[in-house]
Amino acid sequence: MKKTCLCLALMLSPQAFAGDLVQWWDFSATALYGEDYDLAPSDKQATVTLETAGAWKYGDWFAFQDFIYFKGDHTGMDSTTYGEISPRFSASKILGEKIAFGPITDLSLALTYEEGEGPVHSLLYGLGVDVAVPYFSYLNFNTYRRNGMSSGNISDGWQFSPVFRIDIPVGSANIILDGFIDWVFASDNDGYEENFHFNPQLKYDLGKSLFGDHKANKLLVGIEYDLWTNKYGVKGVDQDTYSVIAQYHF
Repeated sequence: MKKTCLCLALMLSPQAFAGDLVQWWDFSATALYGEDYDLAPSDKQATVTLETAGAWKYGDWFAFQDFIYFKGDHTGMDSTTYGEISPRFSASKILGEKIAFGPITDLSLALTYEEGEGPVHSLLYGLGVDVAVPYFSYLNFNTYRRNGMSSGNISDGWQFSPVFRIDIPVGSANIILDGFIDWVFASDNDGYEENFHFNPQLKYDLGKSLFGDHKANKLLVGIEYDLWTNKYGVKGVDQDTYSVIAQYHF
């Protein structure tokens, strides 16, 4: 259930009600390097992530593909891949009127398909809730039902996935704190443990600092923290590490 949230700030921009099928979209590439990864052929790995996010007439989408390369001494494969596709269907957009009450700004049908090498294929479906909270550029909560789609995948159960972003002006640019939580809080199978994956990123808008406003949100650099208890549902495997990252939006 590894997800990268580097484009989610764009995915949750204020809803638009224009008639265009695609209202906006974004594409980015990110390079990450980190150590101390568990349940992998090597504890050192480099990752190249391609991401897209956007909004369309009936909702929004986010998708990514990880290309993971194992570094240093390792056994087995040299590389692997993992990706997710996450479309959401907005009640406000489909009904043609704003669905909002209190801090809630929209409700959505939230879907995710997880794919990669090995028994990791899963379909998730549930409810997305967007909320407006002071100091947050966005905050939303997705609650999913998980269904394993490949032989050997025993991750069936329930998952709660908040995503967030906070922008902090610093000098001529911004510091961005964003990320996600994937909490599998109920499992249908005794061999798959409840697990908690917290993956925030702290990034500096280097492009804006060096080249001005016309390069804002183009070149970002920083660190990604990764805390994953009972990783992959394996009891007692607790990953606690970080990676250095650089990202460019095209």
